Amino acid sequence: MITRPLDIASRLAPPPRNFDVLFYVNVGALALFFLLFGSRFVLSPGLILGDPLPSIEGARSTAVRTTCHLRILGSGQILTDEGLLTQAQLPEWLRTQGHRDKHAVLLLLAGVDVPIGEITRIQSMAVGAGFSYVALAAQESPSGAAAR
Repeated sequence: MITRPLDIASRLAPPPRNFDVLFYVNVGALALFFLLFGSRFVLSPGLILGDPLPSIEGARSTAVRTTCHLRILGSGQILTDEGLLTQAQLPEWLRTQGHRDKHAVLLLLAGVDVPIGEITRIQSMAVGAGFSYVALAAQESPSGAAAR
């Protein structure tokens, strides 16, 4: 070993026999730091896409569990979990997703600036591709929430 010629090993302090309280405080502080700031709910960096969802009275009463989702932007872009899709790739993606589950349900996330013709075109493609239901995402309108 390199410490033998200079006899450095004899001058080193012996390793501690047990962990003191400060060690546990440091480990706890690190764990708390990573739990708080590693969360996706604390200032996650990102890009906000599209406008808010349309408000519909009774939107919560007709909620269903979905198996996959599709986000349509007003610019004509289509986003999925796999990334950006073109109009040519959309039918194939719908076919694979529609046959993945027995009762597949598609959630369409469309902003208020997306034309209704585009939504109905994608809805008819999804039903033809094997989806049982197609749900258009909406948030509860303020008047519907106040009535409860």
